[in-house]
Formats: sequence, C-alpha cells, structure tokens
Amino acid sequence: MTTVYIISAPSGSGKSTLVNEVRKIVSGLDFSISYTTRAPRGSEQNGREYFFVSRAEFEDMIRNDEFLEHADVFGNYYGTARRFLREAQAHGDDLLLDIDVQGAEQIKKRIPAAASIFVLPPNREKLEWRLRNRGLDSEAVICRRLDTARREIENYDKYDYILVNDRLEQSIDQLKAILLSERLRRSGRPLTNDEQEKVALADRNRLENMRTRIQPILDSFRDTPGHCQPKAAL
Repeated sequence: MTTVYIISAPSGSGKSTLVNEVRKIVSGLDFSISYTTRAPRGSEQNGREYFFVSRAEFEDMIRNDEFLEHADVFGNYYGTARRFLREAQAHGDDLLLDIDVQGAEQIKKRIPAAASIFVLPPNREKLEWRLRNRGLDSEAVICRRLDTARREIENYDKYDYILVNDRLEQSIDQLKAILLSERLRRSGRPLTNDEQEKVALADRNRLENMRTRIQPILDSFRDTPGHCQPKAAL
C-alpha cells in the first residue's frame, strides 16, 4: 500500500535541499513535481523543478479534475497532478509531496492517512539570511516571503511531525527516520531492535514532542513588529 508523505515549509527553509538529499538515500520513494503557471527562475528547467504551463492549460487541468490539490499563490497557480499517485501505486512505491500549507490541507482531506511533515527554520533571522543569501528575489519579494512565512508557521500544529532545519546533516537523518518509521509502522510486523531505534528517532520530531522546541521559533516571528521593510539599495 502506498504511503503518501506531505512536506511543507516557508520559502527559504531548506526544504528542497532536504528533499533532494533524502531521495538519494530512501528507495521506493516517488516524488511529485508540481505544475505552475509562474515563469522559470534562474537555472530551473521544465520537468525538473516544476512543470511550467500556461494559465489556460492549468485551468483546463482543473476542469478535468486532474489535480490532487491546487492553489493560487501570489497570482500564480501551483498544483499536484493525480497521475503521480496513480504511478506510485502502480510501481508499489511511496509518494512524497512537496506542497504548501494550502495544498497540504487539501491532501489531508482527500488522504487522511497521509503523514505530514513541517520544516521550520531555526528562527526568523536565519530565514531572512537564507532568503537574501540565495540571491533569487528582490527586496520586496523577500519581505513578502517573510510575512507569508509568519502566517504559514502558525499552521504547524496541523502537521504530524516538525523538523527544525538547523544543521543539514542532522535534518537529513531526521527526515529519513520519519519516512522509514512510517513504513515500519504500517508494515504490521514486529520490529527489530534497529527498527525500533529508527521509530524512536522519528518520534522525537512528533508534534507533541516538539512544542517546547517550536515556541522560541514562533516568538522570533511574532516579536518582529509590523511588516518587513525592504532595505535601501547601496
């Protein structure tokens, strides 16, 4: 039976890096590439980061009920095609969905058994540093992303697992443990000692075990008065 994993995060939290790394080390894991109507950025390629389609094409897919979820984000459509789930089921693989908070909520309604993971930055300051350091966005867009992140992280308690992406190698190990532990739980067989250790590692990231760790992160966003102010050009 195919297990569906949902992974969400504010832009700049390092989610894409985590997903790319864990896909190299976890077998039997299909990945859905989202469709979008926005233009490619930088070195992005069609069919690698996204499927880039016109607004008319996307709306045809909506009318034909081809999406598991879709949303309008900052004036552009994003969506996950149903075909990825069908293909994973045909292969006997699990499916990892890299989607935003809106999409995650839609998937949970359609597939209540899906395991959901929310990736958080260690604090607002670190997130802002990452957004600026990657050099992809204008000052206005960075401010908008920070404001969106502040709203998105308020949804953390809708997820099964919380992963604070502070140290990359550790975060990769934690994400791997979460994916494998869900497989083990759903296998219905007795677990070996090694497998029980994997489940225990994943359980440290369960929502109920992460609330104390999360609070300072939430506070770092709430303690910033008003909206981000774009920095003047030098």
